[in-house]
Amino acid sequence: MEVARVQAIASITKCMDTIPSEYIRSENEQPASTTLHGVLLQVPVIDIDDKNVVKLISDASKEWGIFQVINHGIPDEVIANLQKVGKEFFEVVPQEEKEVIAKTPGSQNIEGYGTSLQKELEGKRGWVDYLFHKIWPPSSIDYHFWPKNPPSYREANEEYANRLQKVADKLLECLSLGLGLEGGEIKAAIGGDDLIYLMKINYYPPCPRPDLALGVVAHTDMSAITILVPNEVQGLQVFNNDHWYDVKYIPNALVVHIGDQIEILSNGKYKSVLHRTTVNKELTRMSWPVFLEPPSELENGPIPKLINEENPPKYKTKKYKDYVYCKLNKLPQ
Repeated sequence: MEVARVQAIASITKCMDTIPSEYIRSENEQPASTTLHGVLLQVPVIDIDDKNVVKLISDASKEWGIFQVINHGIPDEVIANLQKVGKEFFEVVPQEEKEVIAKTPGSQNIEGYGTSLQKELEGKRGWVDYLFHKIWPPSSIDYHFWPKNPPSYREANEEYANRLQKVADKLLECLSLGLGLEGGEIKAAIGGDDLIYLMKINYYPPCPRPDLALGVVAHTDMSAITILVPNEVQGLQVFNNDHWYDVKYIPNALVVHIGDQIEILSNGKYKSVLHRTTVNKELTRMSWPVFLEPPSELENGPIPKLINEENPPKYKTKKYKDYVYCKLNKLPQ
């Protein structure tokens, strides 16, 4: 069965003032009526070289569940190359070539090119196409899901993956120290060197009715942490103090989301951030989140050192693959 790609729907509807009904969100989700306009949320912006970086990251993770990192050490041209090849995959590579690496319907493997990701209530859909593939460790990579075109795609992604690991290790160390643990304890708890780096490229084409649609519906990330590169088109929103706010774009900053697994192992001290994505009438928005995930068979629960009589466990311990299955299928955890 042929899948309707949002990119194709966008080209058909670009001169219209309407979109298919399955993309129209319910009134309590529509960005026009639920966004606090005129306010760009100043989520914490943290210089990774700041002498107080542990406290800054710990505080941001407890209060916000999201922060932006600057002076992270990944050169601007490495980020620019990552963005360039991702954009070319969606906008230059022929559709039939993209479909060769499409996610197989019904497959438990999340990797591949696709449109619909998780079960949506009432059959609603997000205004987004995507590409998923693992970028680290090498033993987890299936190059079948890496585009052959553009030719520099692999080189750009491998260079970014190599640079990203150092940033990720620093972030995990700070999160660990911020809980009063040894620097390596959080990384060890979520898989150590077997931690999976899962790249997703989100492609949100122009939408005739951005007031009615969402790119990605409100959610928290299943992963431990997410490290995201956006393009310059505004779209990320965070829920804070009962309102949805736009998150300010900072060129070449990395946006870091605390995910469900870090909330669980911190026993709720760190907060998994509720966020969503809006779309634009004239411009294409793209983003490159990398989800740091435990191996599928690894059991994750509150770290024992953080548990006592006054602070009993708030979350169940379960295998990551079981957590993912429940989340994607909207089942209780």
